[in-house]
This record gives sequence, structure tokens and C-alpha cells, in this order.
Amino acid sequence: MPEQHAILSASSSHRWLTCPPCVKLEQNFPNKTSEYAAEGTLAHELGEITLRHTLGEMITKIYNSRLKKIQEDKLFTADMPDYIETYVDTCMEKFSEAKTKTTDAIFKVEQKLDFSEWVPEGFGTGDFVTIADGTMEICDLKYGKGVPVSAKNNPQMRLYALGAIAEFSFLYDIKNVKMTIIQPRLDSISTDEITVKDLLEWAEKVLKPTAELAFKGEGEFKAGEHCGFCRAKSICKARADKNLELAKYEFRSTDSLSEKDIAEILVQADELAKWVKDVQEYALDQALQGASYSGWKVVEGRSNRKYTDTGKVAEVLIANDYTEDKIYKPKELQGLTNMEKLVGKKKLNQLISDLIEKPQGKPVLVPDADKRPVFNSAKADFD
Repeated sequence: MPEQHAILSASSSHRWLTCPPCVKLEQNFPNKTSEYAAEGTLAHELGEITLRHTLGEMITKIYNSRLKKIQEDKLFTADMPDYIETYVDTCMEKFSEAKTKTTDAIFKVEQKLDFSEWVPEGFGTGDFVTIADGTMEICDLKYGKGVPVSAKNNPQMRLYALGAIAEFSFLYDIKNVKMTIIQPRLDSISTDEITVKDLLEWAEKVLKPTAELAFKGEGEFKAGEHCGFCRAKSICKARADKNLELAKYEFRSTDSLSEKDIAEILVQADELAKWVKDVQEYALDQALQGASYSGWKVVEGRSNRKYTDTGKVAEVLIANDYTEDKIYKPKELQGLTNMEKLVGKKKLNQLISDLIEKPQGKPVLVPDADKRPVFNSAKADFD
């Protein structure tokens, strides 16, 4: 995707706007991809061709040809079209709304957006843009299901909006911008709205000066939740200092921790655990390449025995009077997640929705900001 080659990409803007010099530090590390990223790219391609076909921009023959290639990809699953349908339906609703305001409203699919007026060499790709008199809306597909992403004050969406304003404002008198993030696998659709005046003010006062610092590799390092996708997160001194604060915490002089002490530890414990894991993985990778850490060595980890040929194992055992019901495991249904990938979420729901239940989850301690309601156990009801 084009924006992967931008130094200050829209997708990483939350990070470099908070910690400008991280961009220069990251350049010392390879930009590794993952199966999750490849899956997201495939889902975006499916979303693109489905939108273009639905909107009449792609003839059926080409659509079917490209769809076949997508379906042949090893990362394609039967439930992917169901999730993409949610994305496409949302985009079509936005375009229908735009046409009710302006009969000649326009749309753009996978539109390259240039926001270099505010960010050096800055550009990105807008999944779906619809423009009518007075209002422009940008829709962005997030296929991942690990982290919910809100459109509220989202810098990536604002950068796309700036690029769209620079590209299309001469055609329409745009006063307001709507930005919508669609995460179908989390059943989440989030929308934010801002006036063009306020957006441009933010761009001049906040975005532009910070982007200039980031492009030069200047500014102050700042650790936080934005470090999660930073390529330099394992060796960043600022992140280390922030996490080591826990070890320096001055507890009460009593023999046991108070509730206040425990609350303070919980605030940092999750991030501390992530940081330690990142450092361990980095150290192992470097040690395998020849780095040496005092007091540590690389050894072969434990492994489990396995059959080299399951078919021949069965033949030998059956020939020695061991029956199949003894040597084979009983049949077992695939889990619901794998079954949805196999059958498709919508079709599976049509077939066996009355045979699926969702039991109450186990209690887990989370910050107050978590949107889930307070756990309600049977014992609490009785009390």
C-alpha cells in the first residue's frame, strides 16, 4: 500500500505526533510485516473490488476474475465476505446520504491523498471518500480485531481529511468533515465530525510544527500506549525509564501493600509486562545473530516428540491388534471461530444460531475506562 513508503505515514501519525523523534530511531530497524497485516491487505482488496463493482466502476467480468484470485489466497476465509459486506453497506449508506444533499455528489475508492502541505512528503490512501456540498466524509476499514480504534480525534483520519480537502475543495464548498472507522470484526462503527476551519487550525498549530520535528528526528521522546507498534520499542530509553519507575515506587512503610499501592502498581503492570516481553524477544533475536549479554546464553528449548508418519504408525498398531477406536481420538467439532472461517459468519448464524450460546465470561480486572459493565456474579446478586 502506498502510505507504507511515507516516512511520516498517516497510519503511524498517532505515534510520531506524540513522540516525534521515534521516526528517526525506527529507521534503524527493518519494517517487518506479519500475517495479520497481509490478511488486512487482502480484506482491503476485497473491499475495494466489491465497492467498485457495486458502484458501477468495475464490470462483472473483471470483478469475478479478481474475486477468484482473492478466494485462492491462503489467507482468505469464508467469513471475510460477510465482514466486508458490513464495510461496503456502510460506505453505500454514506454515499446515499451525500446524494440526498447534492445530486452530483462524488465518490472515490482507494484515493491517494496528499497532505504534504502540512507533513513533509506526507501522503496516504483513503479507502472511501464521498463529497457533497457542505460535507465530506471519509470511511476507513480496519479489519483487525485486536484493538478497537475510535474515530474521535483520530490523527490518521484527520490527515486523510486534510489530503481530501487539498484535492477536492475547489469542486465543493466543504464546511464540515465526517470521519468514520469501520471495524466489522468488532461490530464497531465510530464517527467523528469537525469543521474545516477547526481542522485547518489544528493542522497549522499542532500538526505542521510537530511533523517538521519528526521529519528531522528532533523533539522529545515520550513513552506510552502508542509505543505498541514502534519498531524501536525494545531499545527505547524513554520507554525503559517509564517502565522502571515501577521498581522505584515508594511504597508505604507498612508490612503490606495498601489498596492505593496495588492500584498504582496495576496502572503500570500491563505495560511493564509488554515491555519486558519486547526486550526478551529483541535480546534473543540479537543473540542469535551474535550479540553477547553478560550472564546469559542461548540454548535449545524444550520440544515435544511427534510422529514422522501418522499413517504408517496407524498401520503398524492395527497390524498388532490395536483397534482404531483405541488409537484414534474421537471426532471433535471445530471451534466457533474456525467454523465461521470455514462456513462464513452469516451462513453459520442462519444454520445453527439456536445451537450457540455465550456463557458469562470469567471476571477480569480492567481500568475504569473500559466500556464493559461491572461484573455481576450470582453471589453478588444473592448478597
